[in-house]
Amino acid sequence: MKKLVKICAVIVLVGLSSAFISFKNMHDHGYKIGDVVKDFSLKNIDGKMVSLADYKDAKGFIVTFTCNTCPFSIAYEDRIIALNKKYASKGYPVIAINPNNPNTKPGDSFDAMQKRAIEKGFTFPYLVDEGQKVYPKFGAKKTPHNYVLQKTKKGLVVEYIGAIDDSSRNPDGVKEKYLEFAVDALLSGNEIKVKKTKAIGCSIKV
Repeated sequence: MKKLVKICAVIVLVGLSSAFISFKNMHDHGYKIGDVVKDFSLKNIDGKMVSLADYKDAKGFIVTFTCNTCPFSIAYEDRIIALNKKYASKGYPVIAINPNNPNTKPGDSFDAMQKRAIEKGFTFPYLVDEGQKVYPKFGAKKTPHNYVLQKTKKGLVVEYIGAIDDSSRNPDGVKEKYLEFAVDALLSGNEIKVKKTKAIGCSIKV
């Protein structure tokens, strides 16, 4: 009887350990600070395929996973446009990617993306993550979810992950421009003080 109890206890512990490991892995995937990013090829709103390798003169990238329908993404659109205006000429262009499944969110269809980009006057690529293959590699969970990449001898290295700033809904309330601080540090050759923040936004629709 004692042996049976011990065996049952061991089975329960193993089960709990496996569940914990699975839960941890489920929430601990995607690129981390210092990881090298694998390039991708995604369709832009003009129908052309875009890869990071296309930007021969870039020093790095501001990659933002965003969409048409999330109120947080909409609130950040003007700030994303401003980021590209400020940093594309300095070697850090914005690459926007819509990770949402259009079957779940029709407002994030390719046609809707084209219309939104024209309405807002996007000056950067707005790519569709067809089949939702790219955003899981990055570990993006929200729209918007942002990544600053730096071109190095090793490849494109992740230098910052998280929010654009500390005021998701109100641009006038911004006190900490996390993403800008990160890019400015890279441009000046300094260490980024805050390399990771919590992305605030809508969950990616699968």
